[in-house]
Amino acid sequence: MMGHFGHRRLNILLGATAAAGWFAMAAGPALAAGQAGQSDTDALRAEVAQLTKLVQDLSQQDQQQIAALKAQVAALQARLDAQSAQAASQTAVPRATQNATGQFAIQQTPSPAPESGIAEPRIVQNSAHRFQLQSADGRYSIGLTGDIQFDMGAYTDFHPDSTVVGAQELSNGVNARRARIGVTGEAAGNFGFAIVYDFGNSSDQTPKGLETAQVIYNGIRGTALELGYSNTFFTLDQSTSSNDLMFLERSSASNIATNFNAGDFRANAGVRLFGDRYWVGGYLTGPAAGDSHTLTGERFGAFERVAVQALQGPDYSVHLGVGYDELLRAPNSGNGTANVLSLSDQPELRVDPTTFLNTGIIGSALNPVTGGEVLDIETAAGFRNFFWQGEYYHYQVNRQGLPTDTFEGGYGEVSWTITGEARTYNKQAGSYFRIFPKNPFAPMSGSWGAWEVAARVSYVDLNSNFMPGITALSADPAAVDGGLQRTYSFGVNWYPNDIVRFMLDYSHVDYDKANGTAVTGAPLGAPIGASFNAISFRAQVAY
Repeated sequence: MMGHFGHRRLNILLGATAAAGWFAMAAGPALAAGQAGQSDTDALRAEVAQLTKLVQDLSQQDQQQIAALKAQVAALQARLDAQSAQAASQTAVPRATQNATGQFAIQQTPSPAPESGIAEPRIVQNSAHRFQLQSADGRYSIGLTGDIQFDMGAYTDFHPDSTVVGAQELSNGVNARRARIGVTGEAAGNFGFAIVYDFGNSSDQTPKGLETAQVIYNGIRGTALELGYSNTFFTLDQSTSSNDLMFLERSSASNIATNFNAGDFRANAGVRLFGDRYWVGGYLTGPAAGDSHTLTGERFGAFERVAVQALQGPDYSVHLGVGYDELLRAPNSGNGTANVLSLSDQPELRVDPTTFLNTGIIGSALNPVTGGEVLDIETAAGFRNFFWQGEYYHYQVNRQGLPTDTFEGGYGEVSWTITGEARTYNKQAGSYFRIFPKNPFAPMSGSWGAWEVAARVSYVDLNSNFMPGITALSADPAAVDGGLQRTYSFGVNWYPNDIVRFMLDYSHVDYDKANGTAVTGAPLGAPIGASFNAISFRAQVAY
């Protein structure tokens, strides 16, 4: 469209052109008779050409003005979209919904009214390829989520310290580690929900069943009020989704920490506040899904965690945090039995369910467990395609009438993305996402996805008040002989696209334990641990 001034100029020019044409027709015969016609015709032609050029110039100027206005509209729309995305990024979502490529990208604007004049529900898709059925006003939605992790593993070079007691051979095999399907969505605009069931752990003693059944209030920007069963946010390792871990399994040190009263399948209620540079949360925790509720004393606890992005830029970040977990009441077997606790973990692979690292039952009728604590110090840093993550844990178990049992553990892991991608920060959990390839796998066009190499060292010491070769467990109820485990892992991860991942890990495990109960062939203090290697592979689809 031309502006008012452009129309006015064009009308004037058109009028002048018409007048010139009329004058030429009226004066034609006289000019021909006076032999001046040729020169006047040339002059008129020149004038018409000049006016035509002027019209073209004015039209071009109007088109340029239109293009400038269109560019201005586009810039304003981009700012509006950026502000909407920023506002959406501060809207809390259930953990099952969090995904780096699309957790905040769901369309929230009302549907345009069709010819009938009545807005209709629609199907929307975010950049993580998740589909949702959404109401016309965007305040109600429901969509699918799920993941599959299929593992294969083999144990090699197994060397037990004793053939009589202690660690023995492990079995090779396969395991559908996780096979989850669920729905997530919003209700009334200010409430989110997630229901996820886990059919996995085909050869593992880890519980299967209800993984998430959670309601979240997100009406306050950057705040989540949560209630239900879900994975918890205690420790950086646990706050990282299993779909985003650097290795197949979390470190044993992290699993021991969440064994107190956090981790997966856990009943919890609490609040978290988050932003680009901070994460603060506090939760009360209860029994895990599947725990008995019949004549059984359920465990209760609480944890608090604070994390900050101390440094953050386009291609670097430094993450620091601290967490504190309190076991307020240990579980029991019901019918007046003592409150007890057991700390254990498999050797960072879930193919053979055998557990070496194990304190046994801590607590008795005479000396029940009265509580426990875990102190967690977390660190992480990224610089371009390099990434570091590490944590230290101090565990403590209190028993009536006995000295406090103290244990410790920790891990450090580092990765380098060969293809140049970087792990991005998940502000909702105060953790980091996995790699998302810049160039998805497409061999015909020369794209091979993203490739990452990683290494990790972890250790856990579950010995307390125990002197190897001197202390007999039967004579000293304060002693705990859980063993010492060191694990050295190396991994290669291939990310063909945003949804699929393949992982290959190699681990060397040294498990040291001294015999605390003398038996024939294994006297008091004799080594009963083992060393071995493990090779494992995972195929993952996370949707």
